[in-house]
Amino acid sequence: MVQQLDFDDRLRKIGRNRQAMARGYRTYMRPDGLVVARALRRWPRLPLRMLLYAAVALIGFKGFLLAALGPATYVERVEALRAGTVVEQAGGWVMQVDPATQWIADQLGPILR
Repeated sequence: MVQQLDFDDRLRKIGRNRQAMARGYRTYMRPDGLVVARALRRWPRLPLRMLLYAAVALIGFKGFLLAALGPATYVERVEALRAGTVVEQAGGWVMQVDPATQWIADQLGPILR
């Protein structure tokens, strides 16, 4: 039974190694002349394009809300968020009016009215 467990462990290790090698590997020669392949370590990359799209969408959404609600109502609602819990305060900080949001609201204002 112990031999079967050792065998199963070796099979699992081989399977993990093959999956890692499928994502890329590097070969090198050991001092005894044997060529060995090692899996490359891949750190999860930060999807910068997705973050950029999310930031543009957020700024566009803020501009739309500012144009639709009007500056007084928008600022009043953001101030209400700032007076809430920690999560609401973070939302109030994110939703504050910035120059890009103001520009988008200025462009959308005539269309929405």
